[in-house]
This record gives sequence, C-alpha cells and structure tokens, in this order.
Amino acid sequence: MPPSRKQAQMWKKLIFFLLVMGPGLITANVDNDANGIATYSIAGSHFGYKLLWVLLLAALLQAVVQEMNTRMGCITRKGLADLIRENFSLKFTFWIMLALFLANYANIIGDFAGLAASFELFHLPFKIVLPVATVAIWFLVLIGSYQKIERVFLFACLIYVTYIISAFLAKPDWGTVLKETVSFPVVWDKSFLLLAIAVVGTTVAPWMQFFQQGIVRDKGLVAKELPYSKWDTYIGCFMMGLVGYFVIVACGATLHPAGIRVETADDAARALAPLAGNYTKLLFGVGLLNAALFSIPIITLATAYAICEAFGWESGIGLRIKEAPAFFSIFTFLLFSSALILLFIPPRQLFNVMLFSQAVNGILMPLILVVILLLINKSSLMGKYKNTLPSNIIGWGAAAVLTVASLLLLILSH
Repeated sequence: MPPSRKQAQMWKKLIFFLLVMGPGLITANVDNDANGIATYSIAGSHFGYKLLWVLLLAALLQAVVQEMNTRMGCITRKGLADLIRENFSLKFTFWIMLALFLANYANIIGDFAGLAASFELFHLPFKIVLPVATVAIWFLVLIGSYQKIERVFLFACLIYVTYIISAFLAKPDWGTVLKETVSFPVVWDKSFLLLAIAVVGTTVAPWMQFFQQGIVRDKGLVAKELPYSKWDTYIGCFMMGLVGYFVIVACGATLHPAGIRVETADDAARALAPLAGNYTKLLFGVGLLNAALFSIPIITLATAYAICEAFGWESGIGLRIKEAPAFFSIFTFLLFSSALILLFIPPRQLFNVMLFSQAVNGILMPLILVVILLLINKSSLMGKYKNTLPSNIIGWGAAAVLTVASLLLLILSH
C-alpha cells in the first residue's frame, strides 16, 4: 500500500530537517566543552544539587538567545559581527571585538587545559602530546570543509551520553534531586555566586552567538528554513542541558557527600566510579578528551569568524589561506599560542583555569545580550521576524540579572 499524502509530507519534513540540522546542535553541544564539564563537576562536588536550578534557567535562556541568532542569520543572511559593524559605531565594534577576543582566548586556553587534563588521566606526557594534538586540529580545519567538519562534530555529540549514564548508576536520591531543582536554594557566599555565574557563563557563552549565526549564514539557511533551524537549536539546547544536569547530579551524588572537592580531572573521574569501576579514569578521560577536541577548533573558528566579519575581512573554512589570510592567521595564532601558554601551567591549576574562563563568559554575556536584543528588535532589519514580547521579557530580564550578579561578584571579591 503506497504511503499516504500525510506520511509523505512527514518524511519530506524529516529529510529537510536532517539537511538543515547542524548549527544549533553543534553549537549547543560544544557548550559542554572541557570548561563546561569542569564547571559542572566543581558545582556538583562543592554544592551538591543546589546549582541545578541555575543550570535549567541558563539552558532556557540559551534556547531563547540561540533562537534569536538563528532567526537573525536566516533573515539577514549575515553574521552577528557583520550586523554590529553595520548598526553601531566602529569604535563600539572595536571594543566589543576586543572583549570577545579576550573572553574567547580564556575559553580556548581553558579547553586546552581540559585536553591536558585528559592526557594526565592517561598518564601521557601532555607537554609532548599537546603540540601533536594542536597540529592535528590545525590540519583538520585547514584541509576540511564545513560539511566534513560538521559530520565529525555531530558524531562527537554522541559521546556525551557517558555522563548521563553515570548519573543514573551513581544512584542519587532522585527525590532530593527534584526538590533542590525546583526549590531554588541559594548559598550566600562568594564561591556560590562565582559558580552560579560560571554555570551561566558556560551555558550561554558569548562565542556561541557569533558562531551559530555565522554557520547559519555559511550554510545558506533562509527564512523558509527557519522553523527547522529553530528545532535544531531547541534540540541542541535540550541535549546540552541534559548532559550538564547529569554531570552535576553524578558529582553531587558521589563526591559531595564524601566531602571531595573537585580540583583536578582525577577528582572528577571518581564521579564515574559506579559505572566504570577500575576503568573510571579511562571513561572520564575519553569524555574530557572528546569535549576538549570538540570545542577547541569551534571556539577558535568562532573568534576568527567574528573578528573578520566585524572588520569586513574574508572568512570561511572552505576558502584557501590566500583568499582569507586574516581569518586563518587569527585562527592559527589563537590555536598555537593557547597551547603554548598551557605548557607553563602546573597540572594542579588546570581546572582552576577552566573555571575562571567560564566566569569571564558570565561577566561579558550581559553586554553581548543587550547588543543582540537591540538588533533583533529593529524593524528595518528584521521586519515581521523581530522579537516577540515573551522573548524580550526573558532576554532583557536575563541581561539585568546577569549584570547585577556580575556587580555583586566584583563587590564580594574586595
């Protein structure tokens, strides 16, 4: 019996979605980079389940903000940095790009710290292996196209299921987990506030806004593909939140009751003991290695894309070096200089580097969010696709809360 018209339409929509899928899913899952895994591990080991509600609210905010970027990319067919240059002054654009460069630089160094930490778990001399991995990443981007790299990264998303399984096998008290998720517990001290900002910073990072909108443009997505692009974004944000949630649960169930505070990858690896037994370090190391290798090229490329767009320089993975010299120069500098800096950081400080980079994200994000909200509410730019009232309420509310939290952190730090 031939398929009905309704079934045929459903299959057509599914195939179309699979073709569009990629930008949202990859961007959100890169968010669970080595920095993110470290931050969630520290949050769970230090405060148990008390930061789960912060993560869920951050994941909701991420979905709202990433949808805005997807919409702007599909409607304007331009990257976020392009729009900033065209709608704000050159001086403002310069300072935004400088702040983004510094924040992303901290992120890349943090992800290299995650890569080094994974090598430590395997008892590999990271000062030897790290340069080799750096060169391999450079060649992957240099000889690849967006389509090839997208396939690699979509496959890498699957490895994050390790952390979800580990949380269930840690056998937490799910009643307590649910209670602390919905009761909004707060601990009034500097370390809790720092971790709360870091959780938000690793969930809604500034680099993500530039990267997702850039690859939406590069993939050639337009207004008619917007519904599918939105679902790509929402599914990616859901997966990101799910993985982060269960990393906190795993560490909250195993490390927090024992009073073990995560300071290194070796500490965090103990959270997977219920799943892997004697193979805990191997399993956690594979997850951390994947997270670092997954994120380093993405965040480095996001930075190069944003800066080149902001100043009108050619950019794109599919171009040759002589066609986009500034793009590949920025990418190369960030990649190799970050790896070089890591060679001088003691192994015991690697997780602290990762946590610091996420706090920087959280402090910078309000400014980026305000810029996005100003752009997406311009009728001349977005027409009928400009922001709805609910999106504006969430967006402006989040910008206000993040600003207040950042100011409180600065006050408490003195």
